[in-house]
Amino acid sequence: MKLYFHYASDNFSNCYLVGNEMTGQAVLIDPSVIDDKLLEHIEKNKFSLEAVLITHGHKNHSQALPTILKIYNPRVYAAETEIKEAKTKGLTGDGCFQEAGFNISYMSVPGHSPDSVLFKIEQVVFTGDSILAGRLGKTSNNYGMRNLITNINNKLLNQNEDLILMPGHGPPSTVGAELRYNTDILL
Repeated sequence: MKLYFHYASDNFSNCYLVGNEMTGQAVLIDPSVIDDKLLEHIEKNKFSLEAVLITHGHKNHSQALPTILKIYNPRVYAAETEIKEAKTKGLTGDGCFQEAGFNISYMSVPGHSPDSVLFKIEQVVFTGDSILAGRLGKTSNNYGMRNLITNINNKLLNQNEDLILMPGHGPPSTVGAELRYNTDILL
């Protein structure tokens, strides 16, 4: 697995390209912006972009999707059945699927938004805005926060402490670091 981090300075969002060196295929997570650097990562590595994974439908995590769909022909996975007028392979609950030669598991974690999903590829979880380094994502009410805390505790923080977390904003973290330093996760 080859992981490329791409930072969109115009909306302070993280985007990730995950390439499979064995198959020559790749998936893109939360395409906030598409620019020369991101295209260069795809083209220089001769990756076939097979899928786009959307952690949640907020604009700054999917605004480049229409452009990507004009250049490539990936399948789009999200909890919503349509994002930016693009049909998606709608995900409900928790489960797994295969793309680009990867086993990808997903976990529904509503709270930050009703459609928040975590995607796990090997030992990396792409968390969107559900959990960031040292804090949880914002919610619109106390019920949403309790729901998010419960889901994060039950579905993510009970896994291996070395599991790497790649958030939608800010630096990466690990399950272990969040268990030790994230005071937002306490019930």
